[in-house]
Amino acid sequence: MWKDIDISLEKTETPKPKPAVEELGFGRHFTDHMFRMDWNREQGWQQARICSYQPFEMDPAATVLHYGQAIFEGLKAYRGDNGQIYLFRPLDNLERMNRGAVRMSMPRFPVDLILQGLKALVYLDRDWIPEANGASLYLRPTMIGVDPFLGLKPADNYIFYLIMSPVGSYYAGGFSPTKIFVCRDYVRAVKGGVGEVKTAGNYAASLLAYEMANKAGYTQVLWLDACERRYVEEVGTSNIFFMLDDTLVTPPLGGSILGGITRDSVIKLARSWDIKVEERPVTIDEVLAASQDGTLKESFATGTAAVISPVGELFCDDTGYPINRGEAGPLAERLFEELQAIQYGRSEDPFKWTMRVG
Repeated sequence: MWKDIDISLEKTETPKPKPAVEELGFGRHFTDHMFRMDWNREQGWQQARICSYQPFEMDPAATVLHYGQAIFEGLKAYRGDNGQIYLFRPLDNLERMNRGAVRMSMPRFPVDLILQGLKALVYLDRDWIPEANGASLYLRPTMIGVDPFLGLKPADNYIFYLIMSPVGSYYAGGFSPTKIFVCRDYVRAVKGGVGEVKTAGNYAASLLAYEMANKAGYTQVLWLDACERRYVEEVGTSNIFFMLDDTLVTPPLGGSILGGITRDSVIKLARSWDIKVEERPVTIDEVLAASQDGTLKESFATGTAAVISPVGELFCDDTGYPINRGEAGPLAERLFEELQAIQYGRSEDPFKWTMRVG
């Protein structure tokens, strides 16, 4: 049935002015067009179309507003030095989203069709991809339940849509380390829950701790496990890595941590450079002790927005623990440069991660 779906196109008659590169920020501006496709239990996926960026109506009783049936992804399109447009591991994002759909009792979607629509949308709005160094076009695929029904059950109707936003360089002011607040008062997720799913409620639940960290002068939250509050899990919007002596260590995926695409890319790259990588449980006490005795050489977080975000300090139990004298480490810098070179088509891509558009 999926193979019978065609994607229709309706171009906007009122193109929007494009913002200057210095005004971009993150997620503030949106391109002229969007992709949308609808699903209902009787007919499945239908009405795939690219149309002008526009609001859509939902009933006040819509499932997503009351019971949180919402999943999304985040990936980027890059303009290479040769003008070629590249996507970075889009199939991995879409397949992860489908796994999330299963966990949230939502319909799986046809990956090939969505990829076709995604590429067509990027190519149509290609003039929105910034040419500035480090800038890119952020893509946000989303699926929501829209039944007008108050009652706890999976929806019978869903909207899948994709919007795009030009974003500036995350490091416009330099490759600067972040300061991270270790949260003991609240937890992000528990094994058996939905921590491994990119679902909206996970992020809403993290906001209070994020505000606490900001008030204390820290930019992100480092979450610990829900049961013992000892084991490191992930940062608010990223996975976390520690260079302990000569070993790169990151917490294992076990149901409460999002399996980041950048996380996986870093593990594969580091191992290809003959760096020892361990995916194992690591306690916050081990990390803090390593900071004090000098065996914690560096730390960084990984995610789509920043790619690599070096960590210069951890704040835990009213004490600050500096990492690498508060400076970015050599491995973080090397990984960032290599991933950016692959994403922008400047370097060989031995893992076949990039996909050309057009």
